[in-house]
Amino acid sequence: MIVFRIPAAVAMLVLLSACSRETPPAPLPPAVSVANPPLKTVVDWDEYIGHFEAPQSVELRARVTGQVTQILFRDGQDVQEGEPLFVLDPQPYKAALDQARASVESAEATRDNAILIEARSATLVAKNAVSKERLETDQTGLRTATAALHAAQAALETAELNYNWTTVRAPVSGRASSRRVSIGDHVQAGTTLLTKVVSLDPIWFVFDGAESFYLKYLRQARQGQRQLSRDFENPIDIRLSDETSFAHRGKMVFVDNAIDVDSGTIQAHAVVDNHDHFLTPGMFGRARLLGSGSYRAMLVPDEVIITKQSQKEVLVLARDDTVTKRTVELGPEVLGLRAVKGGLASTDLVILDRITQLRPGMKVKPHRTAIEPRNADASRAQPPVAAPEPSAATASDGY
Repeated sequence: MIVFRIPAAVAMLVLLSACSRETPPAPLPPAVSVANPPLKTVVDWDEYIGHFEAPQSVELRARVTGQVTQILFRDGQDVQEGEPLFVLDPQPYKAALDQARASVESAEATRDNAILIEARSATLVAKNAVSKERLETDQTGLRTATAALHAAQAALETAELNYNWTTVRAPVSGRASSRRVSIGDHVQAGTTLLTKVVSLDPIWFVFDGAESFYLKYLRQARQGQRQLSRDFENPIDIRLSDETSFAHRGKMVFVDNAIDVDSGTIQAHAVVDNHDHFLTPGMFGRARLLGSGSYRAMLVPDEVIITKQSQKEVLVLARDDTVTKRTVELGPEVLGLRAVKGGLASTDLVILDRITQLRPGMKVKPHRTAIEPRNADASRAQPPVAAPEPSAATASDGY
């Protein structure tokens, strides 16, 4: 019997060659986070840029001519309706008032005497002691005296008005501007501007809306989804340039009756409570107006949405742990997430990461998690406008 001895090195080479022909192990499926999209009741809001405006802005002018003798307010002061602001020299008007009162007393005396004469003539006519012509003359005298009394009373009323108008009062409650005259200045009735007063509470927020939004609201009203702001006080929220949230609440009270053909917009305004007079006419703000009726929608993060031209897609987990895609209809941002109006169910498991590495049909290893709100506000938080740096500063040892 012949025995062949194979060297150890050759045996090792044969073994390694056999192993190299074996199939390499399949790569492990990638681990991904998946979650059911939360289902919420959503209301859309449309945003506008506008400014605050005083419902009443009055240029205050004297109603009588005269010399300014007193100024009873501080420039920029908040004033109440009827509060005295200026006093014009009342002496000439007081003298005219006294004269008018004396004229009324004289006319009353003349009228009373005419009544007695007319009554005596009527008695004598009944006894054929005087002629009827004399009675008619006395009756005419009574009518003339009565008319003269009425004229004197009217002159008295005019004199009283002129005297009262020597004190110029605030026509509305609000805030006064600076004084435009000084003590000693001579003002002309109805001509000389004394100051300007604007009302502050409530205050208007005025803005222009595009024709496309107006058409949307009209169609929603026809379909019963949303009431028109022309007929219903729809809510509106406003934030100022240095605020990150819509902290000021108002309600719509006016929509104009025509669209501006030059700008293609229609003007509207809301009324806002301003009890602390913080909001000032001319101040700009960003407003959000109720843009729809309520509807149910799923919420997903923006980063899981795949954009293919005008089509939006989301990757979801199939029952066999493979990737599949859904075409979705998107809505506005809500709670820092994106509303999905259609194409997705609340029972679907949305894939939250590795979006660019996955393809439909790939096997994955899912890890259950939850989609949490990122923002308490129903609109994207905007960075506040920073206050400008001071141009100069001073320091002291005091407090």
